[in-house]
Amino acid sequence: MKLLENKTALVTGGSRGIGEAIVRKFAEHGANVAFTYRSSDEKAKKIVADLSSTGVEIRALQSDASSYEAAEQLIKEVLDVFGRIDILVNNAGITKDTLMLRMAEEQWDQVIDVNLKSVFNVTKHAIRSMMKNRGGSIINMSSIVGMTGNAGQANYAASKAGIIGFSKSIAKEMGSRNIRCNVIAPGFIETDMTHDLDEKTKEAYLKNIPLKRLGKSEEIADACVFLGSDMSSYLSGQTISVCGALNC
Repeated sequence: MKLLENKTALVTGGSRGIGEAIVRKFAEHGANVAFTYRSSDEKAKKIVADLSSTGVEIRALQSDASSYEAAEQLIKEVLDVFGRIDILVNNAGITKDTLMLRMAEEQWDQVIDVNLKSVFNVTKHAIRSMMKNRGGSIINMSSIVGMTGNAGQANYAASKAGIIGFSKSIAKEMGSRNIRCNVIAPGFIETDMTHDLDEKTKEAYLKNIPLKRLGKSEEIADACVFLGSDMSSYLSGQTISVCGALNC
């Protein structure tokens, strides 16, 4: 059963990790997908080639979601190609981890711009199309760290906590237009970021996860399929923690 058939989705930061898994899973479920990347040109082309036989349209667009002007141009390009946006996944994100005493202003600004300001930028420009179509699903990628905080990640935690407050506000503003806005807060997921962790750090994380394993990017993508589909038509303003019971 294809849950996203005849829908068009835009995924920011879609060339690797969780973003790539979302793009692939959306295509599998019948959605036409546009996704953005900043520098991974070859990786983006490979994803498009891999999905060329799925029968849906896939477009990779190089764009910097942290730029207001670039986000405006991005939405214009997507609408020119697809004519509509039914699902928006704000997934672009970075980390610049260090303790507060060592954190430079640039490290703070970069994380806030890419992780939080990008959500405003892309949502601001995409929402008019959703209003015109009287419907849409916005899925914003936060983190369990945005709910609990984490030493050495004050910038990251602040950006991800901001996404939750932003999303609740959009859900209330746009509910009358049948536009839903929800948040996914992943726990510790197997990505390029976690691959760089030493074994001692990984073991410390696993001790606190009741399911005793790291999550998979595909499991986050499954939650996105649910939130993007009509199966979640009465679900809005919520934060779903996909974390193996880490934060229950």
